[in-house]
Amino acid sequence: MQNIENLAITSMRMLSVDAIQKAKSGHPGLAVDAAPMAFTLWKTMRHDPACPDWIGRDRFVLSAGHASMLLYSLMHIFGYPVSMDDIKDFRQLGAKTAGHPEFGAIPGIEATTGPLGQGFAMAVGMAMAERYMAAHFNREGYNVIDNRTYTLMGDGCVMEGVASEAASLAGTLGLGRLIAIYDRNRITIEGSTDLAFTEDVGKRFEAYGWQVLEVASGEDTGAVARALDEARAEETKPSLIIVHTNIAEGTPKQGSASSHGSPLGEDNIAAYKASLNWEYPAFTVPDEVYAHMAELRRGFAAAHAEYDSMVERYKAEYPELYSELQAWISGDLPEGLSVKDMLEPEEGAKLATRKCSEMMLTKLTERIPNLIGGSADLGPSNLTYMKAFEDYSKDNYSGRNFHFGIREFAMAAVCNGMALYGGVRPYCATFLVFADYLKPAVRLSALMGLGVLYVMTHDSIGVGEDGPTHQPIEQLDMLRATPNTYVYRPADARETAACYAAALNKKDAPAVLALSRQNLPQIAGTCEKAMRGGYVLRDCAGVPEAIIIASGSELELAVQAAETLGEEGVAVRVVSMPCTELFDEQPAFYRDLVLPKPCRARVACEALGGMVWNKYVGLDGSIVSMRSFGASAPAGRLFEKFNITASAIVEAVKKTIKK
Repeated sequence: MQNIENLAITSMRMLSVDAIQKAKSGHPGLAVDAAPMAFTLWKTMRHDPACPDWIGRDRFVLSAGHASMLLYSLMHIFGYPVSMDDIKDFRQLGAKTAGHPEFGAIPGIEATTGPLGQGFAMAVGMAMAERYMAAHFNREGYNVIDNRTYTLMGDGCVMEGVASEAASLAGTLGLGRLIAIYDRNRITIEGSTDLAFTEDVGKRFEAYGWQVLEVASGEDTGAVARALDEARAEETKPSLIIVHTNIAEGTPKQGSASSHGSPLGEDNIAAYKASLNWEYPAFTVPDEVYAHMAELRRGFAAAHAEYDSMVERYKAEYPELYSELQAWISGDLPEGLSVKDMLEPEEGAKLATRKCSEMMLTKLTERIPNLIGGSADLGPSNLTYMKAFEDYSKDNYSGRNFHFGIREFAMAAVCNGMALYGGVRPYCATFLVFADYLKPAVRLSALMGLGVLYVMTHDSIGVGEDGPTHQPIEQLDMLRATPNTYVYRPADARETAACYAAALNKKDAPAVLALSRQNLPQIAGTCEKAMRGGYVLRDCAGVPEAIIIASGSELELAVQAAETLGEEGVAVRVVSMPCTELFDEQPAFYRDLVLPKPCRARVACEALGGMVWNKYVGLDGSIVSMRSFGASAPAGRLFEKFNITASAIVEAVKKTIKK
């Protein structure tokens, strides 16, 4: 048995070096040295290659995504839908086997990884979601949610701050079903890790509250298996298994930095194969390995069938819980969820849109039991703490309020992991200016098509006295420039409700809700049309001479400017544009109806950077927006100082008409 498994490991190694050589690019070092530990894990974890999306499966995240050929070789020999042609097509246009693992490309890839540390943080999120769902659905004798989450990382992942943030949170939460395997090969692109990284990682993780185990040699699969067993036996804290390896083990480039990110070279591969008496042609897996893996798959299928049998008994005994579980997994919203009756404040009420968001979240969490989340220590300011529910902690995994601590990047990456796990709809919150801290995770949300809700308050110079460090200027432009990301900036309660509804209905893209700190009026005419991204809020008789476009707190200024211009005989239309991405998706006839051509003047107003508005106002239009950082002063004084006012809009319209 050991000999055939050694042959399987060698097959994986050869597939990796051959594919990388054929592609003329890739990362062979870790793919080669981590093959024994990865194979040992995969043969013992709970999964079924015939049903990669089985809800009862263990999750595996290759955080060191540059070693993607390790994952593809695993998937091939274990029987996932990765053919030998796919292996040969590594890193080519249109191939399933991309340079870094991509979620959705191959069933069984649990996350898009490559940006180091984020895979680890997403694994933490998966483990958190598993504990929440287990607390909600499991009953005595029926552990319908009962999987472990594994992640394989390298030195680079451990260096990244996001991994440190997430590891600290995981230890605090006592996530005993999370197991991280750390390939400690001590090499990065520039050379030895001693150049910049000499800390004792084990002691650091022990301080975080992790169980730390060590394996002296990654070639010792028996020691790896024993460490995995010990990690699985620890249910009260997460486990880190430090496996000491030599990068590119056994090849002529063993221990060299060049093996990290470059092909080994034909001569080195030939020498490597000769040293192992490997006489098979390139891209070959021996028949006896395939036969052995088929036998392993029968065991995986049997475990899957046993799980399904238990779930059938659960369904009979707890039919309502079973139906709820299926609804959570489907991601469908409850029937009858309507925006019209969800938020309608008293006439004349002045409310910050962050307060409207709190009102909306309160209603939504009552209706959507799998809507969970929290803030990066800003709950009282973001107004995202749901008072009707308990806190999520190691003593209470059923709580729906998550305290992420001051860890914005990890918070967002963890929410990606929750969304990837399935069954829950996560939201997270911070100030909009701190989008800078978590933008890489938003980008992965967008790449993977995850419906994570990002609640970002304090959305403009309206932040006021906290000053320019806390006043976002360029952040909305940055987020709007991110493909498959929907940025919503509502003006009042009705628009906030519409934006939440639109965001929740779009399950395959992240949503950023940019919300005001300051109180805003309820504007006549705002409505559920905000779900189209943009709409005519206030119109004039006949063809408009000018169109004023605004979002958020500046919509009030646009209305005031239109009234002033109307009194002076200028026919003005006001367009509310809370979400440019949604508006751009509308049919051309609708967009032309809202923003007709020709028009003598188009002016946009937003108390941030405002770059997005160029495509709507055109070369002859004008934008009233920030051209510098803000300042520390009461919000009203700031709008005056930086000329974000109704009179500035009026002046811009007049100048534009005269052009």
